Amino acid sequence: MIGPLINGAAIMIGGGLGLLLAPFIPKRLQEGLPSAFAMVSIAMGITLIIKVQQLPVVALAIILGVAIGELCYMENGVQKFGGFVQRTLARVVPPRKHGLSAELYNQNFTALIVLFCASGTGIVGSLTEGMTGDYQLLVVKSALDIFTALIFAISLGAAVMSIAIPQFIIQALLFLSARLIMPYMTEVSLGDFSACGGLIMVAVGLRIAQIKIFAVVNFLPALVIVIPLSLFWHRLIG
Repeated sequence: MIGPLINGAAIMIGGGLGLLLAPFIPKRLQEGLPSAFAMVSIAMGITLIIKVQQLPVVALAIILGVAIGELCYMENGVQKFGGFVQRTLARVVPPRKHGLSAELYNQNFTALIVLFCASGTGIVGSLTEGMTGDYQLLVVKSALDIFTALIFAISLGAAVMSIAIPQFIIQALLFLSARLIMPYMTEVSLGDFSACGGLIMVAVGLRIAQIKIFAVVNFLPALVIVIPLSLFWHRLIG
């Protein structure tokens, strides 16, 4: 389980560097870089969306996933978790004046959790390592995550480093269950899964850029639904 450990360490290192460098980075740079990461997230999402194999399946998965997320108050739960982490860390690490309202802070923190924990690269990379032992995809993700964590730690503080914990848990579970899941990741289902993840990445980018505040956490059940839906649809129609 090398990849999940490397990826978790990358977030810790990037977040730590962000805390150390924050006093030396100009405010205009701090305000400008998140927009750049938002555009990168949207661009990555688009490259995943074009891999779609069965568009009705992806649309249905998103609709059902959001419905489940809304009914389970998933977004609200993660926002409460973000506030809890912020308050807990404030007792240990003196909070920085990030200039963000509590609402905007929680919005950005929630979007960052989805960006780190639910990216297609992280999910497929964990499954690939579990099946073959190849952790190169997670190494690539780790290189990107260092810079992402660094930039957002400047405004969000030490809470960014705490995201390494849920990310490691998710990747470790995927690693351990890879032999059960991978047989169902056919070319068709993987394409639909990638497209579903791509739509979520676009929503995350729009949220970070403050263009449209999607409840991105409520989209996550779609990633679970899309694979069985894709397999069923392909067998029924294909």
